[in-house]
Amino acid sequence: MTGKPKIYVAGHRGMVGSAIVRTLLTQGVEPVQIVTRTSAELDLRNQVAVQAFFEDERPDQVYLAAAKVGGIHANNTYPADFIYDNLLLQANVVHAAHTHGVQKLLFLGSSCIYPRQAPQPMAESALLTGPLEPTNEPYAIAKIAGIKLCESYNRQYGRDYRSVMPTNLYGPGDNYHPENSHVIPALIRRFHEAKIQGAPEVVIWGTGTPRREFLYVDDMASASVFVMQLPSEVYDAHTSSMQSHINVGSGGDVTIAELAQAVSMVVGYNGAIRYDAIKPDGAPRKWMDSGLLNQLGWRPGVGLVDGLKFAYVDFLKK
Repeated sequence: MTGKPKIYVAGHRGMVGSAIVRTLLTQGVEPVQIVTRTSAELDLRNQVAVQAFFEDERPDQVYLAAAKVGGIHANNTYPADFIYDNLLLQANVVHAAHTHGVQKLLFLGSSCIYPRQAPQPMAESALLTGPLEPTNEPYAIAKIAGIKLCESYNRQYGRDYRSVMPTNLYGPGDNYHPENSHVIPALIRRFHEAKIQGAPEVVIWGTGTPRREFLYVDDMASASVFVMQLPSEVYDAHTSSMQSHINVGSGGDVTIAELAQAVSMVVGYNGAIRYDAIKPDGAPRKWMDSGLLNQLGWRPGVGLVDGLKFAYVDFLKK
C-alpha cells in the first residue's frame, strides 16, 4: 500500500456510514482516500456487481456499515427482507474483500444479536447462549452470521476482519419515517408534530418500562475507527478467533418513559404522554457491557440530552 490508504465505506449515506466518513476525514491518524457508492450505483446484493466494484477500485480497507435496518414495526412486517438482504450484502462484500486482497475490514453489527434474556449488562460472551428477541430475530440472525463470516475468513485465510456491536444509535442522518424508524427518531417526529399541531397528548407504544441504552452516532463512528486502528496484537490479545466482536455502548441505560420525557423536553412539547400497553415492548432490557472497549482506551463523548439536541436540530433541517 502506497500513498493515502483507500478506504471503502459501504453504506456511506446511512446514519452510521456517513458518521464514519466524517470521522475518517477529520479524526483519522493519517490522510485517507474515501471510496463510496450509492445503492443505485452498486447493489450490494448483486455478487457480480460487488466483485466488479472491488476489481475496479481495489480498496485497502473496508468499513461494512451497509444494512437494511428498521424498528420493531419494520422488523415485524418485513422479516424476509431483513434476513435476505442483510445476508446477501454481507456475504458479497466480505467475500469480495477477501478475493481482492483486502486484509482489514470492520463489520458493524447490532446489540440485537444477544439473547432476549441475556444477563445485563450484555457481555460479548453472551452471544449464542439463548433464544433471541422474536420481533427482530431475522435481522439478528443475519448480524450473527456476519460476525461468524468475518471470523471464518480470519481462521481460514488469516484475514484481519473485525466486528463491533453498537447499542441503539441516533443522531444526524437518522431515519424519521413515521412507521419504519427506530425509537428516538420516531419520538422526535411524534413530539415535534404534536407540538406544532397543539395535540393534548402523545401516545407511545408499549408500557414505557423497557430499558434501552443509546449512543450518539458520531461516538459510534469514533469507536469504529478506534477499533479498526488498533494494532493486531492488541486486538487479538483481547478477543479470540471464535469470539472476536467488541461491544460499543454509552455505559448506561434509561427506561422508554424516561427517554420520552427527555425527548419531549428537548422538542419543547408540554402535553401529556400516554402509553399503549397493547403494543409490543420488545426486549425488557438491552444494556451493553462495554468494559472491553473501555479497557482498550475508548469512551463516548456525547451525553444523551446533548445528543438529543443535536438530533433534533438535524430533524428540523429535514
